[in-house]
Amino acid sequence: MTRRFAVLTAFITTATALTAFSSPASAAISCDTATTGGSTFYDGPSASKKYDARFSNSASIPNLSTHTPQGAGTWYNWDGSGKNLLLVASYRAGADSQIYGIDPATGSTVGVVAIAESHVGGITTSKGWAFVAGAGSSIRKYRLTELRTAMKAAGTPYLAQVGTARDVAGSSFLTSYGDSIFSGTFNETGRGTMYEYKIADDGTLTTLAGAWEVPTKTQGLMVTANHFIYSTSYGRGNRSNLYVVRRGQKDLDAAALSCFRAPSMTEGITEYNGTAYLVYESGSYLYSGDSATLNVIPRMHKASVSSLTSLVG
Repeated sequence: MTRRFAVLTAFITTATALTAFSSPASAAISCDTATTGGSTFYDGPSASKKYDARFSNSASIPNLSTHTPQGAGTWYNWDGSGKNLLLVASYRAGADSQIYGIDPATGSTVGVVAIAESHVGGITTSKGWAFVAGAGSSIRKYRLTELRTAMKAAGTPYLAQVGTARDVAGSSFLTSYGDSIFSGTFNETGRGTMYEYKIADDGTLTTLAGAWEVPTKTQGLMVTANHFIYSTSYGRGNRSNLYVVRRGQKDLDAAALSCFRAPSMTEGITEYNGTAYLVYESGSYLYSGDSATLNVIPRMHKASVSSLTSLVG
């Protein structure tokens, strides 16, 4: 894909983080590339045996004819009656971005909400707030009560952010776990960095010291109690990679991890009820009609979280 913010986010990565991860240890990590050699449940050639054995088709993503999916998140008990939503954030250059609420039980789209234009590389919910990657390297916040009202309204209502976007070291991707946001940089040519931000009740974010090193070309992140799962991709003709990394080591080369191939153009990844949901941008109008796009995928793919984390233990 074309990353408009890659140069900007790389530029503002702190010098301390760059120094910490510029050692010779930052060699390429080997990823499992063995393929099935047969038919797949998705368009195009097999990504890898590990991918095809774990993932399957899930919900369709709406508005692919006008917008390009990026971030993925989860909203538990979104309507106060115990129902839950998968959230997908999509962009279109020169137009409002959109947030889709998708029912994981049925795959149906519950609502569509417009927000101010940005690349929306990540979306997540925590402590009464929705956080969305904003313009440049920033994180916007939206009250969940207001997002709920908009999601239930007819059409595509516009929702304004609360306050001023919070500038951070990088917001090419983001997610949350507990009362923390994890947000970092996309780097096409080398490892990126990620910081943790504590969330206050009013949505204020406080940066915690020390950066994590993240894989090259990171587009999405899912966090569990013991693991980081990174979605990495770049280019419509290239396969993606999924990294399962045991939490604890901020130096990627010192961490226990497993890497395997995925279909081209992965983006956000989120967890709901023990299942990982992975978003692709390849089904968008920008890429789906291009013969160079290796795998055209208009749906989310899903896999059990345990089938991924068991690769590392």
